[in-house]
Amino acid sequence: MRGSLFYQTSSLWRRQRAKPHCRILSSASFSTADHEEGDGFLSNPSKVKIFDRHLKRKQRDRAAWLLRPNDSFVHAVAENLVDRLEDCRKTFPTALCLGGSLQAVRPLLRGRGAIEKVIMMDTSYDMLKACRSSHPDSSDENIETSYVVGDEEFLPIKESSVDLIVSCLGLHWTNDLPGAMIQCKLALKPDGLFLAAILGGETLKELRIACTVAQMEREGGISPRVSPLAQVRDAGNLLTRAGFALPGVDVDEYVVRYKSALDLIEHLRAMGETNALLQRSNILKRETAVATAAIYDSMFAAEDGTIPATFQVIYMTGWREHPSQQKAKRRGSATISFNDIQKQLGNGT
Repeated sequence: MRGSLFYQTSSLWRRQRAKPHCRILSSASFSTADHEEGDGFLSNPSKVKIFDRHLKRKQRDRAAWLLRPNDSFVHAVAENLVDRLEDCRKTFPTALCLGGSLQAVRPLLRGRGAIEKVIMMDTSYDMLKACRSSHPDSSDENIETSYVVGDEEFLPIKESSVDLIVSCLGLHWTNDLPGAMIQCKLALKPDGLFLAAILGGETLKELRIACTVAQMEREGGISPRVSPLAQVRDAGNLLTRAGFALPGVDVDEYVVRYKSALDLIEHLRAMGETNALLQRSNILKRETAVATAAIYDSMFAAEDGTIPATFQVIYMTGWREHPSQQKAKRRGSATISFNDIQKQLGNGT
């Protein structure tokens, strides 16, 4: 990653290769969400409007041209997410990858989960083209790959049609995150697996502080410059609300170091992670931007002159319900009390 220092533990995987079958399709007429006739991709079923989805699509179009082939942070998140397939004995013949870091996820699926078919979906046509052309050496990959232009808020996938859904750094830009996750659950076959990584509320805390101080000093008030993100405590509730069985949540924090605040902004643009709030201020005064960079440097710079940026990543795991899955015992069905256990342990000491 240019202008940054980053390290993270990684795992090794076995690559399997064979001939691919690739094509790019538009959104189909079927969906897991109810909708009116017309262009479902352009119509947003969400009642809550926080993000400008059209702007986000344009940002991802731009990011397709700015993508960094060896982005250590993005690769580490994708590897950590997909590595969870190593813990599953079940196979996943058909997988769906939603938005976010498609280029990082695609090569990591090889040799994992016995995947035979992958559907790569993104709101940006340019991003899909970049993903397709980023692995020209994988002509012998033994996975059939399809590319679909679609929206996570209006999932163009038939109900109970895929075995695995992977979303790496994409779902946190949806206006209705619970609704998008419900659609993901409906798209899964029984006993299908949902894997997602989203940015958490502690992400870019240094930039938030610097922006707030600079705006108060230069403009006498603040306007949102960094998008609101989900908190860790909400992740488990999101999985339960969406109806996933055996929900699991864990959190990692990645600290990436940059030469300057400008390098950080360039990296955010390359990831498509710049501000897309509907209530954003369209104009950032030059003096405010300069003050933000200066405050960032004065408050957080290390001895070597680099500045840190914290990325909090929330990993979510959930399964579509199936009779074979583990279930909690009925309340009150225990045959031994904790008091008896405590007495036995007390006698043993």
